Amino acid sequence: MYFWGTGRRKNAVARVRIRPGEGTILVNNRTIEDYLPRFFWKTQALEALKVAGVEGKVDVLVRAHGGGLTGQAGAIRLGLARALLKLNPQSRPALKKAGLLCRDSRMVERKKFGQKGARARFQYSKR
Repeated sequence: MYFWGTGRRKNAVARVRIRPGEGTILVNNRTIEDYLPRFFWKTQALEALKVAGVEGKVDVLVRAHGGGLTGQAGAIRLGLARALLKLNPQSRPALKKAGLLCRDSRMVERKKFGQKGARARFQYSKR
């Protein structure tokens, strides 16, 4: 019996499945240490497990795609929190207080035509 949660961050999407188990964590059929090599990415992605107090008690299977690894780590974080909410609705106050149930809506601003980037402008020359 799996519990599902979908997380999004920037252009990344993570579909997270959890089930009671011995604490196996796989992201795209790779270990989390292999897939997210930076300490910050890994701790951010697994923050919900620590807050809910189920570290080592659930197996986590993730399908992540789109964006970069920072976005994917954030997407895993939200997806995992949503899946844990379905597994144990009593963990909602703790997850909410830690800010894990909020979608980070910040996206990359689009590049404007006739200019260098979203905000950068070509230098003005009077003569």
